[in-house]
Amino acid sequence: MEPILSVSNLSHRYTSQWALSDVSWSLTRPGVYGLLGVNGAGKSTLMNIVCGVITQRSGSVEVCGADTVAEPDRAKGGLGFLPQQAPLHDELNVREYLGHAARLRGLSGSVLAHSVDEVIARCRLGGVQSRLLGNLSGGYRQRVGLAQAIVHDPTLVVLDEPTNGLDPNQMVPVRELIREIGLSSVVVLSTHILSEVEEMCSELLMLHEGKVVFEGQIAEFVGHVESEAVDVRFDGEIETNVLHALNDVTGIEDLGNGKYRIFSDRPARTTDALISASMAQSWHVRELQPKRPSLSDAFGQLSRIDDAVQSTRTAGIQGTDLRDE
Repeated sequence: MEPILSVSNLSHRYTSQWALSDVSWSLTRPGVYGLLGVNGAGKSTLMNIVCGVITQRSGSVEVCGADTVAEPDRAKGGLGFLPQQAPLHDELNVREYLGHAARLRGLSGSVLAHSVDEVIARCRLGGVQSRLLGNLSGGYRQRVGLAQAIVHDPTLVVLDEPTNGLDPNQMVPVRELIREIGLSSVVVLSTHILSEVEEMCSELLMLHEGKVVFEGQIAEFVGHVESEAVDVRFDGEIETNVLHALNDVTGIEDLGNGKYRIFSDRPARTTDALISASMAQSWHVRELQPKRPSLSDAFGQLSRIDDAVQSTRTAGIQGTDLRDE
């Protein structure tokens, strides 16, 4: 099967520092694919090269078999792009603007009219199609931005933080629309909201300092991270100083109701010591299991950042951003 997006040995630099170094990525089937990385990881550079905004120093990008440098018109014909700031013209109403976007994509006549009607229905914009873009709420503006990206029915859709600035209620319909687009097109989704990746993406690519540090399914992304803590629940009171004295323990968090999270450099060894201590102290252990690693744990480990920085950057789970270069 011919890849919908094929990135081969892609490298690019702006000055002396390489923004991308030997990046390869191939996507062959529809779906929503996450693109992750901290600030300066190379995500924006990769998206700009894929969309033909800038030209790489070396390597190649093909969209549905068309090289973005050798055949830019054919490559861009199968591609839709929504940058962080949707390219809206506030003096136009929704229908006028989408007609303008369709003409830029080479559509005309009855095909253009049908495509605009279809994308208005698909993006649920019928109730606001006559309103000026400048008078729309943030949620509707993002939907219009998505509509212009898919008005020509592209095979590849690149979205750069499509829920940026939206409140939780506005995010819901936009996320639903992205999932729907992913049923028939390849969607590359760059976002710093890790819960968004977990909810919408089945696979992802993570960049760090311009290099690929992970490519694969989310379950594999989380699964390769070794647990750094053990959760234990006791029935009754215990002496926490005994827990602090266990092998390799680096800290303890009281979770309440007899439950503790024990952080360790070597969780397996700490678990063995905990079992021995419980028997010696006649503690009744009701629950004992390794803490399940999270998406943010994997993100932090692969981007090699310390705990203090990670807690700030991965706050994207609550909506805080981790903006790229």
